[in-house]
Amino acid sequence: MFLYPAIDLKDGTCVRLEQGDMARATTFNTDPADQAARFAAQGFERLHVVDLNGAFAGRSVNGAAVDAILAATTVPVQLGGGIRDMAGIEAWLAKGIARVILGTVAVRDPELVKTAARAFPNQVAVGIDARDGNVAVEGWAEGTSMRAVDLARKFEEAGVAAIVYTDIERDGLPKGLNIPATLALANAVAIPVIASGGLASIADVERLLQPDCAILDGAITGRALYDGRLDAAAALALIKARRAA
Repeated sequence: MFLYPAIDLKDGTCVRLEQGDMARATTFNTDPADQAARFAAQGFERLHVVDLNGAFAGRSVNGAAVDAILAATTVPVQLGGGIRDMAGIEAWLAKGIARVILGTVAVRDPELVKTAARAFPNQVAVGIDARDGNVAVEGWAEGTSMRAVDLARKFEEAGVAAIVYTDIERDGLPKGLNIPATLALANAVAIPVIASGGLASIADVERLLQPDCAILDGAITGRALYDGRLDAAAALALIKARRAA
């Protein structure tokens, strides 16, 4: 199980939103590269980066900040937000991004996602962001009638590396992960699932280490890590101990 610290980029700074609302942003670091280096120094093995402006614009916007993050650390980075075509996928992977996350385009053009996943094995993930189980797109600004599990099943045979499943109603708020919905999705498909949205404390990490969550690839942590409700050292020690058990 991997714990992915989140670096959400808005106007070149590191922020956290509440429920995906750009008007409800809290800035935690004006230097994303510094934040990435701090997470690496704490012992995190993966980084989760999102170009928030890009998610709304439909193209990469915070490219300079992502480049700086890549230069600041050797920790593998997964990147989402505004990546909507093969050129963008190829460009980011060529720059050193370990895995791209495709969200809106997974709904709009699933064939592109399948093509990319086959062309770049283990380097393409699908981001599924949901309200009450229904997928939202365009930076979560637009809802759809598609169920999260139905979208996930479209990519079963495509070689997608992972699904990042976010409960929008919990994202950026200390409500705890939506474990039932995340496990329901993980048990419905063979693709590894990463939990996202609402991780609030060490209790969530302990819950993720229970036997029924062994099916999950890991979880993303954001605000709880930034505001000190989740102690990085304690969380990583728990994970290390479970691996050694």
